[in-house]
Amino acid sequence: MRIYTCTPVAFGGGPDFFARDSGLLCRGLQSIGVDSRAVMSGAACEEDEADLIRTDYANLESAEWWRTLNLDGIVLYAWGRPAFRKVAKAIRSAGIFLILNQDNGGLVSPLAGMRDWFNEQKIISGLHSDKAGIIRFLKLVVRGTTLGLLATDPLRANHLKQGDIIACVSPKAAAYYRALCNRYGGRSLAERVDVLPHPVETRFRHSGCRKRRQIACVGRWVDSIQKRPELMMEVVSKLVEEDRHTSVVIAGNSTEEMKHWHASLPGTHRNRVDLRGFCSRDELLKIFDESQVFYSPSAFESFGIAAAEALCCGCSVAAEQSVSMVSFEWFVSESSGTLASGGDPAEHVKTIRKELHAWETDTRDPAVISCHWSRLLHADQLANRILTRCEGKNLP
Repeated sequence: MRIYTCTPVAFGGGPDFFARDSGLLCRGLQSIGVDSRAVMSGAACEEDEADLIRTDYANLESAEWWRTLNLDGIVLYAWGRPAFRKVAKAIRSAGIFLILNQDNGGLVSPLAGMRDWFNEQKIISGLHSDKAGIIRFLKLVVRGTTLGLLATDPLRANHLKQGDIIACVSPKAAAYYRALCNRYGGRSLAERVDVLPHPVETRFRHSGCRKRRQIACVGRWVDSIQKRPELMMEVVSKLVEEDRHTSVVIAGNSTEEMKHWHASLPGTHRNRVDLRGFCSRDELLKIFDESQVFYSPSAFESFGIAAAEALCCGCSVAAEQSVSMVSFEWFVSESSGTLASGGDPAEHVKTIRKELHAWETDTRDPAVISCHWSRLLHADQLANRILTRCEGKNLP
C-alpha cells in the first residue's frame, strides 16, 4: 500500500515537522510497512527530511499530478478550509482514497450547534480578558453569522464532500461534525465522519518508574488568551501554598511576567516550582514519565497534544470543562483525569488536588493509563487504523 500525507501549507520539513501531525503520521505508516511520504507545497529547505516531497502549489490542485504518484490513499491536513477545497477535489478526481483531517473541536460553524458555537466565540475572543475582547467577539459573531453562513459554509461543504472519511480528533468533535455534515449533505455525508486523533510519538510511554507527587504544566505561554498564564500562576501559587508535598514543573518559554512571579514566591514555595523554560522532546518525556498529573490551564485547544503525550506516559489530566476543550472530555473518560466546572482558580486547585488524592488512594494506575491511551494515540496504532480504512475494512 502507498498512503501519503499532505499539507498544502509550506511549513518547515525538518525533524520538528516529522514529530507531530501529518509528518508523524507519515512516520507511523512507515513503521508498519506502508510506503509513505509527506507532501507539502513550497520551495525545498535545507532542513527537509529525505521523505518529504516538495512541489508547486499548482500541482496540489492537479488531478493529473496526483495520478503520477500511484497512491492508494492520502491523509490531507487542510482543516476543511475553503481555500484548499481544490486540493481535496484534485485528489478525489485522481481516484485516491481521501481522509480529511479536521484539526479542531468541531465548532467551525453555527450550523454545528448555535449555542455551543456562540459560547466558543466568547472563549476564543477572550471576551472577558480585556476591553479589546468585546470587539473581537463581535467581529467573530458578525462574520460567522453573515459571511460564514453565506460563503464560507457552502465552500467548506464542497471541501468536505470530497472526502471518503472526515476525520475528527475527538468523539465530541465528531458529534459536532456529524450535525454539520447532516446540514451540508444529509445522512450520507454525516456517516463519513470518524474519530482519528492526532498521533503521539511511540517513545511517549510510561517507563515503569515510580511517579512523584508532581504536576506537569506545558504551554506556549506568550499566547495569553489561549494558554492563560495568569490563571496558571494563580493556581500554582495556591496549590503549593495549600499542599506542601506537591511540586510543579512548568515547561515552555517563560514570559517576563512569569519570571517575576516565580521570583516573588516565598522561598519554600519557589523551591517546589520549577520554571523550566523551553524543553526538548526528551526532557518533556522525562517530565511526563515522572509526574502524576498533567494540568492544562488553557481556555481552548483544538486537541491538546501535550496532554495526549502525558496520558501515554501514564499521567492523569486536570483541565477545565468547556465547549472549547472537548478533547479533554475524552482524555478524562477512562479513570484518567478530572475536569473543573469553571474557570475560577480555586476550582482548578480543587480539581488538581482531587487528582492527587486519586493517586494517593491508588485509583490512578500509570500502567493502565499509559496502555489505554498509547493504544489509541501512538503513531503506529493510528497508522494501522488508517491502513484498515484505506483497505475498505471496518474495525470491530
